[in-house]
Amino acid sequence: MGDCSNGERLPRCNSGAAPFDSRKFSKHIHDNVHGNIYLDRGQELGIESFDVQTVKLAGLLHDVGHGPFSHMFEREFLPRVRDGIKWSHEDMSLKMIDYIVDEHSIDIDSGTLKKVKEMIVASEEGKSVGTKEKQFLYDIVANGRNGIDVDKFDYIERDTRACGLGCNFQFQRLMETMRVIDNEICYRSKEYLTIHKLFSTRADLHRTVYTHPKVKAIDLMVVDALIKANDHLQIDSLIDEPAQYWMLDDTIVKTIETSTHQDLEESRNLIRRIRRRDIYQFCNEFAVPKENLEYFKNVTAQDIICSQKSDSQLNEEDVIVNNVKIDLTSGRNNPLERISFFQDYDSFEKSHIKDDRVSHLLPACYQDLIVRVYTRDPKLVQAVSNAFENFQMKTYGEKTQVHATPEKKKRLKYKEK
Repeated sequence: MGDCSNGERLPRCNSGAAPFDSRKFSKHIHDNVHGNIYLDRGQELGIESFDVQTVKLAGLLHDVGHGPFSHMFEREFLPRVRDGIKWSHEDMSLKMIDYIVDEHSIDIDSGTLKKVKEMIVASEEGKSVGTKEKQFLYDIVANGRNGIDVDKFDYIERDTRACGLGCNFQFQRLMETMRVIDNEICYRSKEYLTIHKLFSTRADLHRTVYTHPKVKAIDLMVVDALIKANDHLQIDSLIDEPAQYWMLDDTIVKTIETSTHQDLEESRNLIRRIRRRDIYQFCNEFAVPKENLEYFKNVTAQDIICSQKSDSQLNEEDVIVNNVKIDLTSGRNNPLERISFFQDYDSFEKSHIKDDRVSHLLPACYQDLIVRVYTRDPKLVQAVSNAFENFQMKTYGEKTQVHATPEKKKRLKYKEK
C-alpha cells in the first residue's frame, strides 16, 4: 500500500515486487491469477511492515471459515436445519484462525492476530469499523465503507477467467491511481467509469454464473441432499467446533455418493441424478416490475400452490421458488455515491460525484429482483408453470414473464435409471 498521510498517493503493490535482498528471507504462495505472493515484503511500501503483514494475512485468511460450497452452505443449508441460527463464515474464520495458531503452535504476536481478525470482520451492517489510526487499512479486505475491496478484485478476475468470460474491468488501474485523503482510500475522478465496471461486472457474474438457472437447480439439489443426509451424518453439529469444522468440505458429496448406508439412500439418489444431469426442472421466471421493488416480499412455494387450478394436485414439496436479488452492492442505491474522488494529483480534497455529471448512459435503477420457479418432478412442469402464470396474473394483473414455458419442457417425463 503506501504512506497514510493526508493526500499521499498509494504506490502500486505488485504481488511479486519484493526486493531481491528480502526474497531469500520470505515465503511465497503461487496463485493462478496473481502469480507469486510474497510474505514479509518489508519497508519499501512506506508504511510499517506490521501493517503490510496484517493486511496480507487478513486477505489470505478472511474466507477460511467458509463451509462446503461456500455461501450455499451458510445461506441455504444451515437456515433449514437450524431455524433462527445466527452464524457467519466471517465469525467462523476468526475461530479457525485461533484454532490454526494453537494447533500448529504458530509464533505470532497477539497484536498482529487481533488486528488481522479485526480486518476480517471490518464490514458490519454496511459500516466500516476499526481503530481511528490508519482506518483505511480496514477498507482493503472487507470494505464496509463503499464496497471496493481486494476480495472483489480477486474473485472477479478468477471467475471470469475460469468461466472463459471477458472482463473489461482492470483493478490495476485503481491500484495505480488510488490515494489516501483524510484516512480514506480515494480514487481519481477519471476512474469513475472504471469503478462502475467493477460493480457491473460483479452483477453480470451473479446473473450469468452464480445464479444461472441451471447452476441454481444443482445448488437446490445439493442442499436437499445435505438436508436429507444431516440426521445421519450430523453435518450441522460440526459448525460449532473448529477442530471438527476444518474436516468439513466439498468432499461431503463424495461421502454421501459412495456410502451404502440405507439412511443416505435419498441423498445418494439426488447426487446421482446430478451426475447424470437429471436435475430439477426450471419452469420459468419473471423480473419484479420496477415500481414494485420497494415493497416486494419473497414469493414462497405456498404462494404458487395457492394459485393452481382446482383440477391440479400440487403440494409444497413439488415446488421450489428461488428469489434472486442482483444489485451493484448497495441494494436499490447507487454504490458510487459512497465513494470519494479527487480531481488530480495536485488536489488534496475529496468529493463525491453524481453519475449524471459523468454519463447519461449509466443505469437509473440499481437492483433486479427475479422470481424463479422449479419443480423436483419433471412430470409437473406444466402444472407448476400454469400455477406460476396464475400467480403473476393475481399479483400484477398481467403475465410479467418474458416467454411462456416451452412446450417440449412441459412434456418431459421422468425416467428411472
